[in-house]
Amino acid sequence: MNHPIRRIAMLSVHTCPLAVLGGKKTGGMNVYVRELAREFGRRGIKVDVFTRSQNPCVPHINEMLGENARVIHVPTGPELPLDPDQVYPHLPEFVQNTLAFAAAENLHYDLIYSHYWLSGWAAHSLRTAWGVPVAQMFHTLGLMKDRIAQRPSSHPADLRSFSEADIMSWADAIIAATPAEQAQMLWLYRAPRKRIAVIPPGVSLARFRPMPMEAAKTALGLPMHQKMLLFVGRIEPLKCVDTILQALALLKRESPELVANVGLSIIGGDPDDAPGQNAEMDRLKAMRIELGLTDLVMFLGAKDQDTLNYYYAAAEALIMPSDYESFGMVALEAMASGTPVIASEVGGLAFLVRDGVNGYHIPTREPNALAAKIRALLTEPDQRARLGANAAETARDYAWPVIADRLLAVFSRLATPAQRAAMHG
Repeated sequence: MNHPIRRIAMLSVHTCPLAVLGGKKTGGMNVYVRELAREFGRRGIKVDVFTRSQNPCVPHINEMLGENARVIHVPTGPELPLDPDQVYPHLPEFVQNTLAFAAAENLHYDLIYSHYWLSGWAAHSLRTAWGVPVAQMFHTLGLMKDRIAQRPSSHPADLRSFSEADIMSWADAIIAATPAEQAQMLWLYRAPRKRIAVIPPGVSLARFRPMPMEAAKTALGLPMHQKMLLFVGRIEPLKCVDTILQALALLKRESPELVANVGLSIIGGDPDDAPGQNAEMDRLKAMRIELGLTDLVMFLGAKDQDTLNYYYAAAEALIMPSDYESFGMVALEAMASGTPVIASEVGGLAFLVRDGVNGYHIPTREPNALAAKIRALLTEPDQRARLGANAAETARDYAWPVIADRLLAVFSRLATPAQRAAMHG
């Protein structure tokens, strides 16, 4: 493709794309930024990912992303992990130090691609200083999270929602992961429709690929007779892991023989955290004991992406009963690994998962419905195989080269001042 994009500044202020997944603020966005930077780099596009320095022992320039791509850790406030609302007051310093880095290396970027609202805030100042267009992706929307959580907005959420609306008013392009997210932007934020492009995240088909379940179990040291159900994600209330525990308790009560050789592996968070560090982890551990599931449920903590392929391929199903997912990248990874997904019909999961084709949809917070779908997969191995094969087929449409082509088509249209003026006309 002929495109004028030769160097991109990607902003991921609050989380580093090299961080281990499953931590408090690490997840699909980290994977997105990392894999897209690598894909652009393979094409000869230079990519600098600017993120806040969280550890004084980590070199400020890291070239582990691969050819043409690097991570720049920008000193921004104290060099330790902070929540997003704690990062906000330090954003002017992030901008100032990013500008200083680019000036020192005499760099000229053709485009800024910013991720999450904090990066969008920083992108506004950088856009002015560098005179280049900005494409913005939010990954999650504050107003949607507040609506789903049904909690009064805290001060940071007010600030976040206001900032999101402001970013949507000036960004040269807005990338929505799904038609549902586009609709939310139009409805809740009055975003300008003509600047929104719907382009989903991608998946690495080299890393996530189908493999025989026996081979995956052998790699993980799992007994062949053991059937594994899987959850992968951050340990937070919106993920509804408690619904999986309730569904397993129902199955254990109604059909103890069915779950005799079944285990639920929960990947994410840190099970060794001291009590009080993650209230949701504490609650789930207590539920496991209360529901008599100590022998069925294992908290495995965070796992790196190379190991995840084996877990997905060894699992009967990935279960995602979330209240809210802007997209659900782990669902796509599981599908690429040939594993069906049982998911609530929310956000990207409503588009990725096709009920009875490559997985199952369930209503949110309905343990009975989830138990019925788990039962179906455990008792009908042929159905599980069919859904898994279809899941792998679905994932092929989301390969990173396909997604990168779509993004570059949007970016290229922003590359000249005349085209930018036309979009804002």
